[in-house]
Amino acid sequence: MMSDKKCYRNVTEFLLLRFSDFRYVHQLSIFVFLCSAYIFTLLGNGLIIVTVTLSSCLHTPMYFFLRNLSLIELCFITVTIPKAIYIFMSEIMSISLLGCAFQMQAFVSVGASECLFLAVMAFDRYVAICHPLRYMTVLSPKMCFHLTILSWVVGIFVSFGVTSSIFSVPCCYSNCILHFFCDIAPVLNLACVNTFKNEMTVFIICILVVVIPFLAILCSYINILCSVGLIQSAKGHHKAFSTCGSHLMSVILFYGTNMFVYLRIGTQGSTGHDRIIALVYCIIIPAINPLIYSLRNKDMKQSVSKLPQVVRAYGNTW
Repeated sequence: MMSDKKCYRNVTEFLLLRFSDFRYVHQLSIFVFLCSAYIFTLLGNGLIIVTVTLSSCLHTPMYFFLRNLSLIELCFITVTIPKAIYIFMSEIMSISLLGCAFQMQAFVSVGASECLFLAVMAFDRYVAICHPLRYMTVLSPKMCFHLTILSWVVGIFVSFGVTSSIFSVPCCYSNCILHFFCDIAPVLNLACVNTFKNEMTVFIICILVVVIPFLAILCSYINILCSVGLIQSAKGHHKAFSTCGSHLMSVILFYGTNMFVYLRIGTQGSTGHDRIIALVYCIIIPAINPLIYSLRNKDMKQSVSKLPQVVRAYGNTW
């Protein structure tokens, strides 16, 4: 049976078909969208990183985590979009086997880190609202640093497990990936052997790094709602909800799209639709997160408006 299917392990490159089955006008629209969103994401998240770093009034755990989330978003979109833009511009759709494996590993690593980091940010909001007097003690600089490093380290280990599982199976017939980057399902669909074990490996990892952190976030917000219910003043209610609203919006967008794609990893023939969904969590979410966190945050807006003065002050010290 294996010989009939002519399985082979000596694939040296893949072809990223991106949106080649779409009409030309739609492909052109997607290309313009990719370029615009990437530039906007770089500027928006870069602005948050610079503002939080230079503004002393934002040197709190909440903004420390926000700065790291912006860094994650920059890494997340940079892993996939520059290569997709290059393919659109050059029409060279090939990506080496090693390049494909590295892209998948980097993508999974950053994605898993973001899942865990959003849970860390939910814990930050829980402590701030439910235990405000202990906030700076519980979330000390050392604790914030350790939680951030832990998110990145777990993401790296998870990516090794997923990538090694996916690239341990032989390809069959085609090396064409119906996607704009080396995502898990499109690469796994090229296999000419039974991939049940590989799918189960990915599914279990998704449970660990997606579902469990999501449940932790739900628990945090249940406790937050209970605490907010005890607040008597309308001003207190507004402050609590405005503090959590931005983070909750990011959680719904990121976890919703990722659960839809990766918890149904064994569904064949779904990658065409998954490309559209991938535009949401790869591009739209990193692009709008700066807007979500800055437009709803008074301190951030004030710090951004004062940023030119802060930059000039730093420049004068050199």
